[in-house]
Amino acid sequence: MKNRTCVLIGLLILAFAVSGCVSPRVGFLGGETVPLKEYTLQGTSREKVLVIPVEGFISDERQERFLRSEPSMVQEIVSQLRKAQNDRHLKAVVLKIDSPGGTVTASDVLYHEISVFKERTGATLVVSMMNVAASGGYYISLPADYIVAHPTTITGSVGVIFVQPKFYALMEKTGVDVDVSKSGDKKDMGSPFREASEEEKHIMQNLTDSLGKRFVDLVSTNREVTAAQLADISSARIYLADEALRLGLIDEVGYIEDALEEAKQRAKLPSSAKVVVYRRVKYPDDNLYNTATSDMMGRTSPVVSIDLPVSPADLQPGFYYLWLPQQGGG
Repeated sequence: MKNRTCVLIGLLILAFAVSGCVSPRVGFLGGETVPLKEYTLQGTSREKVLVIPVEGFISDERQERFLRSEPSMVQEIVSQLRKAQNDRHLKAVVLKIDSPGGTVTASDVLYHEISVFKERTGATLVVSMMNVAASGGYYISLPADYIVAHPTTITGSVGVIFVQPKFYALMEKTGVDVDVSKSGDKKDMGSPFREASEEEKHIMQNLTDSLGKRFVDLVSTNREVTAAQLADISSARIYLADEALRLGLIDEVGYIEDALEEAKQRAKLPSSAKVVVYRRVKYPDDNLYNTATSDMMGRTSPVVSIDLPVSPADLQPGFYYLWLPQQGGG
């Protein structure tokens, strides 16, 4: 019976491949193997504006899917920036961001890579915020020359949250215990298997405050905000676009077309400048609202999308620049 099941599974996989359900443009078991190619969405002149969609949870971890794996958000965005860096006709980039944030390190890596790209190329960088560009989603917006938020965008959440699952209460009820040998009294600090001491809680809070201060300092460095505005922003609350504009977090309330027009004007490009994207598959009737780069088994795969964990309990322990409403924000 077991052998029959294995054979059946093998036949199903083969049937998918032969019938074309698995795209020949994509590695069958090894993930995406075809390099990014440039596609023009509009415009005719040699000068270009590149649109890079940034959608989902910001992470540097690869995502394993059925019969394939996907690059991490960090890997894919850096790949696009590297490709853009070698195009002398590309004068501006629009980051179309729809993200509640993600890990502290992944957010900071993208901030760094985007900043380095600007320094190396001199390209104009404009951000177009969609549904959510909060916490890490706002963090990676900070290198931009200009930020446009959709009228219904949620942004802000300038702060950090430390996620630390705890199991010791459940263990006490069930009689389960864990033996730990450690070389120092704080070696297992943050362990889910015991309650933290007051000193340990203080240490963790200091780490959280330091990472939060780094975020606030970058806002102060990159945005023209007053002390009073910064005090409001430092509360780590979220804002709708109009209030974000009042606080200096963004420069304009508008749409993706407004962001493109601003990018062209700042880069001194003609209105006929090409608007391009990088994809691995050509799509019919493609446009700015397509966030996919390839077709995976009949389903579109977002250019830089990493699925948000379904609940706070699914997050790995650690520090996040993440708006997490299930846990009261962060």
